[in-house]
Order: sequence, then structure tokens, then C-alpha cells
Amino acid sequence: MALQAIPARIRWAVDFMDVQPGDHVLEIGCGPGAGAELICQRLETGKLFAIDRSESGVDRTKRRCKRFVDAGRLTVRQIDLATLRVPVKRLHKVYAFNVNLFWVRECQDELALLHERVLPGGIVHLFYDATRREQVPEIKEKASAALAKAGFRVSVAENPNPPVLAIIGRR
Repeated sequence: MALQAIPARIRWAVDFMDVQPGDHVLEIGCGPGAGAELICQRLETGKLFAIDRSESGVDRTKRRCKRFVDAGRLTVRQIDLATLRVPVKRLHKVYAFNVNLFWVRECQDELALLHERVLPGGIVHLFYDATRREQVPEIKEKASAALAKAGFRVSVAENPNPPVLAIIGRR
């Protein structure tokens, strides 16, 4: 099987998260599995739980990351964040790339669920492709406000090349 290219924006985001070998990570919206592949490469005793509402996204991630699924390092499920059930207070990091939920509609229930399940000191990383510069201020404002309202300490980082907006919520 030919290796699938990993976009520079995904590489930057995963590098930025600084995944540690023992981290327990939740990926929201795993799509084609590029982020899951990079995260799992960094895990040793840790685990990635990847979710997507799309059956095709789940299937693509499972195929791309079969070796990690087989090794027990990756679990992939078709589920909506609102109905997610993971053991309480065991996540070190949450990763989402271009998940519009956090800035296009009310998401307090979903963020409350994350706040409850992320360990103290854990981090929610919301990344967005920032090529459409006119959208960046609105995304930054709305996602930051939603994280803050849910009890996270918020900071923002922007990378110019590749253009990525990172909104970080620390518990």
C-alpha cells in the first residue's frame, strides 16, 4: 500500500500539540486519518480515541491506521461528540481540525463533556485552516468564547506557513 501524504497543516498541528508517549488523546472528526496516523506514531503506552460522525471518515481512518488499531493504540468510532462516553477524567489532550461545531453553533453541552473528561492540566486544541483570512477573526472570537464559557483558560496561536489558527483551552 502506498503511503498517503500528510498535509503540512496537519503536521504543524500535531507538532504543536506535543503529544507524549503516554498521552490519552481524543480526536474529534478524524476524517481521512492523517492526524490519527501522526498522533499514533508518537504514542507508546498512550492511546488515541478517534471519532467522526461520518461512516466514510471512520472507515478511511481504520484502513489508513490499521497497524495502530491492531496494536490496540487506536480506537475509531462513528459517533457524535454530544453522545460520546469515555471514562471520566482520563484525557490529556483533545485534537480537532476544521471542526466547525465550536464556532458555528452553541456547543456548551459538548464542551462541558470535554471539560469533565479532560484531566486537570489537559488541553483542548482546536485547529482551523486559516487560508480564508476573512473568517479567522470570527472563528477566533466564537471558539475562544465557547471554550472560556466552559471553564477553559484560552490562548490563541497563529502559524503563517502553513496558515493555521490554533485555539487552545487549558483545563
